[in-house]
Amino acid sequence: MYQWFLSLHPVVQAFLAGIFTWGVTAAGAGGVFLARRIDQRLLDSMLGFSGGVMLAASYWSLLAPAIEISRHGSLPPWLPPAFGFLAGGGVLWLLDKSLPHLHLGFPQSEAEGPTTAWQRAVLLVTAITLHNIPEGLAVGVAFGGVIAGVPATSVAAALALAVGIGIQNFPEGVAVAMPLRSEGMSRLKSFWYGQLSAAVEPLAAVLGAAAVVLAAPILPYALSFAAGAMVYVVVEELIPESHRAGNVDLATLSLLAGFVVMMVLDVALG
Repeated sequence: MYQWFLSLHPVVQAFLAGIFTWGVTAAGAGGVFLARRIDQRLLDSMLGFSGGVMLAASYWSLLAPAIEISRHGSLPPWLPPAFGFLAGGGVLWLLDKSLPHLHLGFPQSEAEGPTTAWQRAVLLVTAITLHNIPEGLAVGVAFGGVIAGVPATSVAAALALAVGIGIQNFPEGVAVAMPLRSEGMSRLKSFWYGQLSAAVEPLAAVLGAAAVVLAAPILPYALSFAAGAMVYVVVEELIPESHRAGNVDLATLSLLAGFVVMMVLDVALG
């Protein structure tokens, strides 16, 4: 199976990895068929864990390779990663201000972005979709870097990143679908909205991979762009949401656990 995967074009590999991360989100959303509610402590722990995975992936899977690649270029080795990192965070900030969305656990009156008549479910899905875009891009760029022949990238490292993002996508599916179900939405609709938030990941993965394949010199910028966008999501969204109900210590310890899991995955497999 692994040899078959290796034989595929990196863009196809990225697409399949995006399908995998979307599928794990759908599996999490499928929890609505088994239960109506989820314990708040468990949810906050899962959100913290997701934040830890994303922080570790931002460095080991994205920034570290970007820095290593930049050492072989003509510019100062810190410049492409720094520029890409700030650009990634800046673009997410602009999207955050431009699109109506609602973070998990917040009342609809605290929706962010332009005023809209969108339903609560749509606002929730928009919020999660915003931070699934950089996850999909990260996976795509990682696979695209392989065909560029960059020593700092490998299929194994890209797979480790996809597995890590898949792991943290499971609680995201739960976190969207369960609150909707507890508010009285049907199981099927709750599941639909829960999985829909990650449907953008395969597309983002393909776009990221294709961009790097077509223009290999942008790789350090693309890797660090995804890192900056992911760090923005963790700090602006996941950490505040995991602390909102007062389970600060639990969420923090879970973040540390998620960080270590992703670090081990990347070092062991990459």
